[in-house]
Amino acid sequence: MSEHLPPTIDPAAAARWHAMVPQASPWLHEEVARRMQDRLQWIVKPPAAWCDWDPVRGGIEGHALVGQRFAQAASHIAETSSPAGEAAAQAHFGKAWWSPARWSSAAPRFGVPPDGGVQMLWSNMALHMAADPQALIARWYKALAVDGYLMFSCLGPDTLRELRALYAALDWPAPGHAMTDMHDWGDMLVQAGFAEPVMDMERIVLTFATPARLLQELRGLGRNLHPQRFPSLRGRRWHANLEQTLAERLADARQGGQLALTFEIVYGHAFKPAPRVRMEGSSAVALQDMRDMLRAGRHRER
Repeated sequence: MSEHLPPTIDPAAAARWHAMVPQASPWLHEEVARRMQDRLQWIVKPPAAWCDWDPVRGGIEGHALVGQRFAQAASHIAETSSPAGEAAAQAHFGKAWWSPARWSSAAPRFGVPPDGGVQMLWSNMALHMAADPQALIARWYKALAVDGYLMFSCLGPDTLRELRALYAALDWPAPGHAMTDMHDWGDMLVQAGFAEPVMDMERIVLTFATPARLLQELRGLGRNLHPQRFPSLRGRRWHANLEQTLAERLADARQGGQLALTFEIVYGHAFKPAPRVRMEGSSAVALQDMRDMLRAGRHRER
């Protein structure tokens, strides 16, 4: 495995999770999408075209909110999970064959946008589940036009801290893989070529009436991708013991005795600058980069 890959993510398990198609976007993802789209009010120049990366799990309602804000922009829907995910995206976001809107310029376009094809790339709650996050960030960078910007969210390291403490106290394997700190995400963005990354975070505490409801919610949010997770299935007795332990140790008096879990939400924003060429005796420049530099030069001269 390459040294830069997350050491606590099993690539095979991550691929299985990515290929799964949810029946609906998780509630937490929709809430984070709503909060992230509020930040778009600070964007001065709206995009001519934008891309929603894996919106079926990332937030169907969140996609609609961004679409309403940028109603005049062309939209690309890049559902990369699986053929079933692509079909689900078509069902959720496509226009009926008889609808005139299907033939309008505002109709969504499906598939990964062409290189430099969009001015905004939106990714909600996906990056923390990627086995090779730097490769994913590089794909986003490639899809963006010069001066385009990235908006993304993901889970941070304080996520499920109560559950992690419980598993550690019982000497069980970790209940989930380690989450990346927002400062490290910022470093990865710069390494990929992005400029002026802005990172911030908030914590959201979710409460649950019963252990069964808590476990149901967690199954919808993700999977344990840790290579040293439990290696085999556990029986009904273990599951009953887990529910009893959750009820005893996660009950929070400040939350009326309900079971409480913390989720750290990381938000990131960065833009794609014009490419720079390091001056040497001879320098090779990609054709698209040369076009971008020439356009930037003409823009400055006006």
